[in-house]
Amino acid sequence: MTVTVFKKHFFETLEGEYSKEETSSFFNILANEYLKMSRLDLALQPQKVLSDTEFRKFGEALDRLKQHVPIQYIIGGTEFFGLKFRVNSEVLIPRPETEELVQWILEDLKEQGKKEIKILDIGTGSGCIAISLAKNLPWARVTAIDISEKALEVAMGNAELNRVKVEFLPKDILKTESLKENFDIIVSNPPYVRELEKRDMHRNVLEHEPETALYVKDEDPLLFYRQITRLAARSLKQGGHLYFEINQYLGPETEKLLIEKNFITSLKKDIFGVDRMLKGIKR
Repeated sequence: MTVTVFKKHFFETLEGEYSKEETSSFFNILANEYLKMSRLDLALQPQKVLSDTEFRKFGEALDRLKQHVPIQYIIGGTEFFGLKFRVNSEVLIPRPETEELVQWILEDLKEQGKKEIKILDIGTGSGCIAISLAKNLPWARVTAIDISEKALEVAMGNAELNRVKVEFLPKDILKTESLKENFDIIVSNPPYVRELEKRDMHRNVLEHEPETALYVKDEDPLLFYRQITRLAARSLKQGGHLYFEINQYLGPETEKLLIEKNFITSLKKDIFGVDRMLKGIKR
């Protein structure tokens, strides 16, 4: 079967499941992954014949797309902050909004020069925040924790893939009394999606991404923020920074938690114009 014939089948199979733009994007991603062909290559070689192996891989990917499995899980990877990351269903797929959080931290650190600092990433998942910071701040000592040992396995593989040194530790932050050491920066993208917000989410997220990394109970949506802020108030150095990715609907409420712990706060919008990031400076 030629690429052109299979592409027609691909689009027909996914019709009604995704927009034409999404389907086209999926096909191009898979062509690059399985055939090592760019969009230009596909246009120049429409009659390329798929090998048995290529046809099988495309077919398996198509079946999984019909089940709304995220394309990142299908190919086993994604890009974040210019780096390659392996992902699977044990970890949340890194989002562009989180790249903005990393950028904010790096911009704040520009004035400090190459001064050794200690950074803690709480709920690291794939390791995207910790590894991106370690890559851009090779003089920093970066520690990352997560409750899931399977997620930590993914994160450790990503640190090796990107040739950075990060200390990964298994820890349930909700059962942590203290952090045992002091840090210059604590950053976290904890679970913040309320149960009531599930109705607005797509199937690929609802059915395939890890629930423990996403959801909190409606009656206590700031559970993680309250605990992390409490720990940060004790374990950040004087003038240290606490950074959060937050629920866009709960910006003022989250900011209030930091103010109550005597932090100087700054709420920041993301590229979509919604409250998404919060910074606290320890007085």
